[in-house]
Amino acid sequence: MLNWEDLRYFIAVANTGSLSAAARLLHVDHATVSRRINSLETSLQNQLVDRNSRACYLTPFGQQILDIAIKMEESAFAIQRASLAAKESITGKVIVSAPPVLATHLLAKNLNNFHQRHPNIQISIASQAMRVSLSKREADIALRLVRPTENNDVARKLGNMPFALYAHKNYPYRNDPLHWGFIGYDSQFSDMPHAKWIIEAAKNQRIICEVSDITSQLIAVKSGVGVGSLPCFIGDNEPELQRLQFDGKIYAPEVWLVVHADLRSSPLLRIVLDFMIEVIPTNLRLI
Repeated sequence: MLNWEDLRYFIAVANTGSLSAAARLLHVDHATVSRRINSLETSLQNQLVDRNSRACYLTPFGQQILDIAIKMEESAFAIQRASLAAKESITGKVIVSAPPVLATHLLAKNLNNFHQRHPNIQISIASQAMRVSLSKREADIALRLVRPTENNDVARKLGNMPFALYAHKNYPYRNDPLHWGFIGYDSQFSDMPHAKWIIEAAKNQRIICEVSDITSQLIAVKSGVGVGSLPCFIGDNEPELQRLQFDGKIYAPEVWLVVHADLRSSPLLRIVLDFMIEVIPTNLRLI
């Protein structure tokens, strides 16, 4: 009898290209992935994967099975979405994926507010910079800072989140732009729009230190080391910081609220969506 779990592990190996990468993706050990692949090959009495020490390659039969397995996986997720959409109960867990800056500095702060209104609904916040798949139920709702492109997702633009330049009130050069030292991003994040904007804003002035995220930007600015770029809803609420005069083009990424089309009418998700539509524009001071 074919085991669906074996197929799920097989898809992970095909997508990642190795047993170890599939193990990391599935949060299991290498031996478990190997055992699952062996089980599937035994069930089908055919080899699916050529393995070596560094990578895995699908056999022609493996590629044929992968195409079928992907369709099966899509159908399985569609069944899950249909079940959730048909559920009239407003009790359960809703997973919300959001960029770390919004997960840490906005959503987490409003959890008690939501809980007081809807004590039977549990919000699970997934703080992640990478984009998740709503089709695969990696999250139920997503906040994104770029316009979504997935065909099956329904998106609503909430506005643009403005950033500004900030420095500690004791930063000696806060009123002397020619001597500003900027807080930038580590090279691995150099392709991010925010990182590029900071380089453009700094022009020929030096990057005095580098960080990896907005929270680190905030801490670095509060240390007094230099000038950082922060969302206004964060920087303006820090009494130690001073917003700096800047005549260049402001950085204001779009904020999108996204849900899979199959789930937009779910009573459970509708409550969470309506709450986010209510609190996000107010708290983020969107423009």
